[in-house]
Amino acid sequence: MSEHQQAPDLERMRHSASHVMAEAVQEIVPGAKLGIGPAIDTGFYYDFDLPRPLTQEDLKAIEERMAEIIKGRYPFQRTEVTREEALKLFADQPYKQELIRELPEDEVISVYKHHNFMDLCRGPHVEHTGQVPMKGIKLLNIAGAYWRGDEKRPMLQRIYGAAFPNRQELDNYIHFLEEVERRDHRRLGQELDLYSMHELGGPGLVYWHPKGALIRETIENFWRQEHRKRGYDLVYTPHIGKLDLWKTSGHWGFYRESMYAPMVVDDVEYLLKPMNCPFHILMYNTRTHSYREMPMRWGELGTVYRYERSGVLQGMLRVRGFTQDDAHIFCRPDQLENELVSVIELARFMLQTFGYKEYDIELSVRDPLNKAKYVGDDASWEMAETALVNALHATNLAYKRVEGEAKFYGPAIDIKVRDALGRGWQGPTIQVDFNEPERFDVNYVGEDGQPHRVVMVHRTVVGSMERFVAGLIEHYAGAFPVWLAPVQATVIPIADRHNDYAWEVAKRLKAEGFRVEVDDRSERMNAKIRDAQMQKVPYMLVAGDREAGEGTLAVRRRDGQNPGTISVDAFLEMLRGDVASKVIF
Repeated sequence: MSEHQQAPDLERMRHSASHVMAEAVQEIVPGAKLGIGPAIDTGFYYDFDLPRPLTQEDLKAIEERMAEIIKGRYPFQRTEVTREEALKLFADQPYKQELIRELPEDEVISVYKHHNFMDLCRGPHVEHTGQVPMKGIKLLNIAGAYWRGDEKRPMLQRIYGAAFPNRQELDNYIHFLEEVERRDHRRLGQELDLYSMHELGGPGLVYWHPKGALIRETIENFWRQEHRKRGYDLVYTPHIGKLDLWKTSGHWGFYRESMYAPMVVDDVEYLLKPMNCPFHILMYNTRTHSYREMPMRWGELGTVYRYERSGVLQGMLRVRGFTQDDAHIFCRPDQLENELVSVIELARFMLQTFGYKEYDIELSVRDPLNKAKYVGDDASWEMAETALVNALHATNLAYKRVEGEAKFYGPAIDIKVRDALGRGWQGPTIQVDFNEPERFDVNYVGEDGQPHRVVMVHRTVVGSMERFVAGLIEHYAGAFPVWLAPVQATVIPIADRHNDYAWEVAKRLKAEGFRVEVDDRSERMNAKIRDAQMQKVPYMLVAGDREAGEGTLAVRRRDGQNPGTISVDAFLEMLRGDVASKVIF
């Protein structure tokens, strides 16, 4: 490619940047052992086993050396080698040797060299280092990463870099990262006193503080209300069950790595439940059901426990104990598509209510080349997939078909919501299951008086409470809508003599069911307002001599749109409207 032809595509440029960085690291930290260094959506990373920890000063030095290598315009040269030649070339690189030994016998092995650096690599790369735009490159951070993602293997140091065609796109991305940091639910969760996690209590387990619990309670109450409107009955099930139950369901055989180890009680093995569906089936099977009862919709805000490796735990997003808004629909085959349409409509309603306007939909199906990973016959899988597709068409929703992402017992619709920054979050999941009804012999009595197999729909329309609230924190940057805010208004007396009036106002607001605090500290009014804004309180109600004398409040909104001085009655009406309409500001 000449200098006048089209610029190299991003993936090749980013991959090449990772090689340039690896050369710089080897020069700056002698003795570096190389892991892998792929391109990613926003840049690249490379894993290193190093004799010492890297520092931010190292990153600066590595960037400076990268600039020199890029300026040198060194060509990337590809060479095919035999397995024996590759092992000799990387004799002092144990991680590369491991990769070489695992390559298929018939695979062509290639290496890429530029300047003083050589790497085991399939490529492709740009023509020369000068085609890596240094003005679009920035090293971001250093993180730990287990070799090949296995926590039993060595911990390597991973350097992440951003790579874009020009400085403007890089600057835009850096601004995006700053906004991500500002919205990080782990930081805001602590600052707003919403939740905590404790190593002493166990990793991946969430402790909901009073304010966080209020948010969760509000969401759950709304969830219950909407489900009852739509003909769901709510149930509760235990937190443990016999291991044999999970063997019957198939989870023990197909999902074992994500389940906690059994505990022995009275010489019988029990498991912490990783999902609720087998328990709902046991309840369904306690009596005979007629076709006239179908569909039966059972919902549960059920807490489940799944083993996640410690390296992937991340705040409230990846945890080991979480509460799902789980529901299971038992229906006749002729009712299936209508039930799926109803679930999709409920999911869309819930997302829109919580302020999510954009989402992507995937149809998750089997890997056709690895059917052994799934239970059930081809006919059942095809019937389930057809029903999901028809429901998507009936609701006029575009979707992408993704092979290999189905659960072991059935295909699913997975909805990924997009937050205020355009990031995707796992949201509602709707799965059709013909297989567990077979395993548990789940039937209804038809018009002919004979037993017929039910079809089962597994679905969540929120997901886990932990992940959903984490997503809301970041979506709103902690500034929850009035109906969700743990504190909806703070009454701020200007001086001590206004405290009694402030508490009278708060008492009246609380009597209406609103969540109100009084800041009667001996602080300046502006400091109290600033603190309320830091806590993302929607309304600040200032009370001084005039307000106390007239029965009014000087109302300030956190977004700066201030209604001014109004009566307590007028503010109550405003607050009622905000909560009822679930307004977002």
